Formats: sequence, structure tokens, C-alpha cells
Amino acid sequence: MVTKGMVPVFYHPDIHVARKVLKACHAGGVCAFEFTNRGDFAQLVFKELASSARDEVPGMVLGVGSVPDPATAALYIQLGADFVISPGFNPEVARVCNRRLIPYIPGCATVTEIGAAQEAGCDICKVFPGDVLGPSFVKSVLAPMPWSNLMVTGGVKPEKANLEAWFKAGVKCVGMGSQLFPKDAIANSDWTRITKLCEESLQIIEEARAYV
Repeated sequence: MVTKGMVPVFYHPDIHVARKVLKACHAGGVCAFEFTNRGDFAQLVFKELASSARDEVPGMVLGVGSVPDPATAALYIQLGADFVISPGFNPEVARVCNRRLIPYIPGCATVTEIGAAQEAGCDICKVFPGDVLGPSFVKSVLAPMPWSNLMVTGGVKPEKANLEAWFKAGVKCVGMGSQLFPKDAIANSDWTRITKLCEESLQIIEEARAYV
């Protein structure tokens, strides 16, 4: 996550679409992918995706997002999740993940939450919702807590000004969802467009980091 600086965030109930999107992101240089726990039977789609990923996208780290409780975390870990992401911080989820040496990335919106997550063993904390908190929040947190590894989700766009603002503020990584997967591209099976958006976003991130 930190090496590339971006994690695509995606969900679709059709395993065939999910596999195509995962491949498109991999072709665009992505090495970490978050499949969100949304919709009925999301775990069954993830199970198939994780099983096929080993052969179809070698080197890809596949995790699960929108995990609210320890039972859900344990389920996805059993199905092959390489990391777990939550919208908020749940110390019980941290305990389950730590037991299996699975990285847990909780959503945090205050300095207190970030500190508590770090005490629970979270190496990366997700600033969420990013569109509400903004880059200035990241910069302010890092002033007294410069050791923090912060990821931001919400309000992230595959645009130069947007990505530069987040990385110049000090984030180590961004999570990007709908902006990276336009509805018309999914509907038209335009996987090349998704690959291009990934390539362009990673290039912007690389350039932005050069000036940090």
C-alpha cells in the first residue's frame, strides 16, 4: 500500500465483473486491492475472487473493506483476505487480525482514535471520511504525531490537484472507489479505461511524492 500509494476500493455482485476489474487494476500497476463487504453474499464473491487471484494476478495483495465486527473479519480471513479495513476503529477486530498476523486498517476521524488504533497494533490508520476531514486534518495530525502512517478514503479523485493535495499533506496511501470505476466503463466492459485511470493515478502519486 505504501509502496504504490493507492488501493482501489471496489464491490460488484458479479464475480466475472469483479475478476475483470481486478485484472484491469493489476495491468495498471496496482498491487493492493480492497473488495468491500457490501451487498448480499459478498463473502461468496470474495471467496471466488481470492481463489482465482493467485493465478490470474500474481503478486496482488487482496483485502476486504467495510468490516464492522470481529466475526466478519474472521470470516474473510478464513476466505483468504490479506488485510482488513473498517469504516471505524473496533479493538476486537484488531485482536482477531493480530492473532492471525493480518494487517488491520481502521477508519479514524480524531487524534484520539488514531492513537488508540496505534496502541492496538495498527500500522496504518485510515482517515475517514476524507471528503469531510480534508488534507488539512492530515497535516495537523502529523505535526504532533509524525510517526503516523495515514491512508485516506472518501473524497479522493484520480485528478492531479486532488492527489497532490493529499500527498503533500502527508498521507502514505489513498483508497479510491467510484472515481476509479466509472459506471459507464463497468456497464460497457471498458476494462482498458480502468487500467488507464490506474496508470495515470499512480503516475500522479509518484510525481507528487517527489516534491514532498
